[in-house]
Amino acid sequence: MSKVFVLDTKKRPLLPCHPAKARILLKQGRAAIYKRYPFTIILKQEIANPEVQPLRLKIDPGSKVTGLAVVNDATGEVIFAGELHHRGEQIKAKLATRRTLRRARRNRKKRHRAPRFLNRKKKDGWLPPSLQSRIANVLTWVNRIRRYCPIQSITVELVKFDLQRIENPGIQGIEYQQGTLYGYKIREYLLEKYDHQCAYCRGKSGDSVLEVEHVVPKKPRHGPAGTNRVNNLVIACETCNKSKGNLRPEEWLNYLQASTNSLDQERAKNLLQVLQQLEQPLKDATVVNTIRWILFKRLKELELPLEASSGGRTKYNRVQMGLPKAHWIDAACTGASTPEHINIDKVVVLEIKATGHGRRQRCRTDKYGFPIQHAPRAKTYLGYQTGDIVKAIIPKGKYAGIHIGRIAIRHKPSFKLIRFDVHPKYLRLLQKADGYEYMLREGSNASSPGVNSGAPGVA
Repeated sequence: MSKVFVLDTKKRPLLPCHPAKARILLKQGRAAIYKRYPFTIILKQEIANPEVQPLRLKIDPGSKVTGLAVVNDATGEVIFAGELHHRGEQIKAKLATRRTLRRARRNRKKRHRAPRFLNRKKKDGWLPPSLQSRIANVLTWVNRIRRYCPIQSITVELVKFDLQRIENPGIQGIEYQQGTLYGYKIREYLLEKYDHQCAYCRGKSGDSVLEVEHVVPKKPRHGPAGTNRVNNLVIACETCNKSKGNLRPEEWLNYLQASTNSLDQERAKNLLQVLQQLEQPLKDATVVNTIRWILFKRLKELELPLEASSGGRTKYNRVQMGLPKAHWIDAACTGASTPEHINIDKVVVLEIKATGHGRRQRCRTDKYGFPIQHAPRAKTYLGYQTGDIVKAIIPKGKYAGIHIGRIAIRHKPSFKLIRFDVHPKYLRLLQKADGYEYMLREGSNASSPGVNSGAPGVA
């Protein structure tokens, strides 16, 4: 069962306690709430010779979600479980938007400026902001958990993904040095791959002329263009190629599925198979391969005993104990130090979603790219800022009652809370914005992470 973090009167971490005991301490006035997420209490009276057992923090790094678990090696009890959702994709998208705005502005104001490049030197160990954000998120939460819990050692999974084996599970030996098109021309490779038949109709259109066709067109009507990589190419007859035209595969699939023609139904069936055969994205595996040793180096600077483990060891431990697949369970099973049995009963998982601190300068543009609106310089208003967790006590009206959630401020006395507006005079601050959103869910939903099981939380 998840425990409650406890601090002494000098804000030093003590052994986490049972939620029932924490409830009694709060009710008797012997403790106060120090932090809501993760829930932490601080004692009001000094304890002589407090019991402190060493606990281990385990980390399962991921591209989108990182699993966190605090485990008692002596008892196998999971003290804390969390899943940290990263925002690397959002950062990449915002940087692309900023780059577009800057390029448009330079073209408008300095159209004849010579292009400049290679005029910025990157520091040693530089990482793209989207990757640096992932590492910073993990380090932030490692330091937070150490602040509230007596962590004496850390275990981190250092998994390395074999990108070629992901594409071709049977690869071995010298095949690693030979690309997909080794010994082939592209057309010959596609003809052999699809058995000299159209990938869409399997020769049922009656057309014997076969052409190289882009699954995602190079000039589609909507969305990003396709590439000339072999994973985006198929062999198709002239009839199917003309029927598809410059439609994206999902658009053509919708058209085929709505048709009553037997040939179109056959095309839809084969198109689904083609889409399943396309190369799976390896971006997430590449991210983990890139940051794993940098994260290990940063964790080593914390000067705690650090254990490195493999993904194979994690899976072996989890399968041996018959535990379901989840990010926080993988974290708890990481490393050779894992106890023979891990108790995950009644564990409440804290889902942590990185939202950023709103430090980026923001402006809105019209459809031509010209700035039309800027965000206000001041981030706070009447002592509140967007992302603060508050309690609203509304005495009357349609939304009368007590509501808890995150607010979005406006520079007028009307803040947005959940789905309605509320005046600041009805608010009481529970926890200041720290760049993350929180949600609690029962650990029994491990097989379907991200589902809110009705546990209280702030979305």
